[in-house]
Amino acid sequence: MTFYDREAELNALETTFESPGHGFQVVYGRRRVGKTELLKKFCRDRPHVYFLAAQEAEHRQREKFVDQIAAHFDDRVPRIDDWDEAFDYLGEKLSAEQCIVVIDEFPYLIAENDSLPSYIQSFIDEQLQHTDSMLVVCGSSVSTMESDVLGHESPLYGRRTGQIDLQPFSFQQAREAIGYDLTDAIRSYAITGGTPMYLTLFDYTTSLGENIQTHILTRTAMLYNEPEFLLRTELRNPARYLSILEAIATGHTTPKEIAGATGIDSGPLSKYLQTLRRLRLIDREVPVTASAKQSKRSRYHVADEFLRFWFRFVEPNRSSIEEAPGIVYDGTIKPNLPDHVATTFEDVCQEAIWEAIRRTELDSYSEVGRWWYGEDEIDIVGLAPDDDRLLLAECKWTSEPVGHALVSQLREKAEHVRWGPDNRTEEFAVFSKSGFVDGLGDELDNNWSLFGLGELETLV
Repeated sequence: MTFYDREAELNALETTFESPGHGFQVVYGRRRVGKTELLKKFCRDRPHVYFLAAQEAEHRQREKFVDQIAAHFDDRVPRIDDWDEAFDYLGEKLSAEQCIVVIDEFPYLIAENDSLPSYIQSFIDEQLQHTDSMLVVCGSSVSTMESDVLGHESPLYGRRTGQIDLQPFSFQQAREAIGYDLTDAIRSYAITGGTPMYLTLFDYTTSLGENIQTHILTRTAMLYNEPEFLLRTELRNPARYLSILEAIATGHTTPKEIAGATGIDSGPLSKYLQTLRRLRLIDREVPVTASAKQSKRSRYHVADEFLRFWFRFVEPNRSSIEEAPGIVYDGTIKPNLPDHVATTFEDVCQEAIWEAIRRTELDSYSEVGRWWYGEDEIDIVGLAPDDDRLLLAECKWTSEPVGHALVSQLREKAEHVRWGPDNRTEEFAVFSKSGFVDGLGDELDNNWSLFGLGELETLV
């Protein structure tokens, strides 16, 4: 698989390794996000021991760990009876040679012996810190890594010299991997999201429709059952979580709407939502002008574009896909795909806003997000409290050029945004897939910025 981007993360790992003294790096993030590929890329030309833990008995885990150490140092495999001895053996070898030691899928080890963090604490304090070597622990169970490795109650708290919370690619980062023009690249990203494994599965020499049918709507394809697989590896009873994700993906975004669509009472629902947030499968959003802690106007959305696509188009149509995937694509997915992509387009435009701010093509804003109140909604609102300045932007993924009607609507909506003083400064921006009617730009003052696909391309 081709390796893309991750320059900042590689630089962080390299800095830790090349700095004087020992290193203890923690790498974690959702499954399929590219943690293992990142670590293999980092280790490739450096002396290293790479151990991938598995879901098996503790003694087998320990035996394989020691085997990996002995193989790297060309040593006879010693007899080891407990983890203390295993880490003593590792410390003995690292005292004579600088090396990177990676323990991947660390939560599998903790599941078999929850004292592992204590063993590693002793290893770091008594042996590793006297070397120039580097230990990396990596895991896909975000909750386990945050509590048992990074948490205040963990024996390892305060020992790390660095941590990487590896995120899916933004559209800007993913753009290099998507071999379509900008329009189809946005459409494709709305389906794969920024997960590297999903991005690299698509064949960009074929059409988007062919990729959907080949890699998602085919029973033997990896992505056909991928969300179920991900949930089953994290949750013992995923059925209710599946129904909640489907409800959110199909437009039920408030707690009341989700409860109505799933039949789950508000009390249990709150716990399910918290779990899905902890697993980074959903996000909670409030209007950008509101307090995240105090606002009751929260909405939930599926945090991954692929999961949002799958729960909207695949899960509800599973029986039909089994019989006639082509009909499902032509009759259900294709005609409704523009509506699905429109939400992704808003996120791409948010990225463009931040890039325009970095390039000083727009004034600076400290917060950028969605805004809504009652029936009014604005795709992007930016706040600059120090300057009493407000940015209001709309994003249109439509087949027709944007005209004067949208400009008038945006001006009217601006009056409903309760933020800042009465004499605040207002700036406006409009993003349009199909451009703008002739002469619109000439009729607007300098407080307006218009972004067609050409301008968007230069930003992202």
